[in-house]
Amino acid sequence: MSTAPATRAAGRPSGFAARTPALYPSLITHARTEPRRYVFRQRTYLWLVDLDALPRLPRILRPLARFEARDHFAGGSRKDARGVRYTIREGLETFLAAHGVELHGGQVLMLAHARVFGHVFNPLSVYWCHTPDGALRCVVAEVHNTYGQRHCYLLEPRTAEQGSRTDKEFYVSPFFGVDGAYRMRLPVPGERLDLSVRLENEGSHLLTATVRGVRRPAGTVGLLRAAARHPWSTAAVSLGIRFHGIRLWRRGLPVQPRPPHDPQEGMQ
Repeated sequence: MSTAPATRAAGRPSGFAARTPALYPSLITHARTEPRRYVFRQRTYLWLVDLDALPRLPRILRPLARFEARDHFAGGSRKDARGVRYTIREGLETFLAAHGVELHGGQVLMLAHARVFGHVFNPLSVYWCHTPDGALRCVVAEVHNTYGQRHCYLLEPRTAEQGSRTDKEFYVSPFFGVDGAYRMRLPVPGERLDLSVRLENEGSHLLTATVRGVRRPAGTVGLLRAAARHPWSTAAVSLGIRFHGIRLWRRGLPVQPRPPHDPQEGMQ
């Protein structure tokens, strides 16, 4: 599998792309504490990729991993002056520009599921955005719900590493409204991946989600091994979310009404 970039942003420090791509076989845990305690765990694998050097897989392996602009930000609906659809990076930069952030060609690392056999669902995609000198400029947490909607939270570097509190603005679980706040800890992955998102409201911890994994090479052997251990991993994530949602509903958790969702500035 080739990792050579189609294009390379000017001014990037040499050696950065050597950190990617990578696979993180991961354990995802959701622990609800209110209104009823409920814990579920799911094993999967995630990709860490450079948005300017997305993996080039042999044709026979492409059904196992595709990264498409329609799965992120404005969904690939935007086009440039030539009529060419935006890439994932261009979608990200459009969102950042709407919030006054410029990267000037710095590296962006994305942690996400790839499409597997044409299907993808990313409850959370994370983007670590750097300046040309390699400094972390900001972190973007892109949240998707099962209704086909998405919303981004923009975090400052220090708070993302140590834990950032940001108001909840997006309907995700049918058992929680949009009140409360998240405390997100999203350090840049290294040999280990260790992310956490905690939902708080009026001093109570309602839910804690963690993603923990160990870095593995993203070559052909590594991908085949991950796919064999977690076949059709993205469909398994979608089915798992719905299965546990039905269990919670049958246990009597009330469903909260879903408010209208207007796309954020830069996400249209």
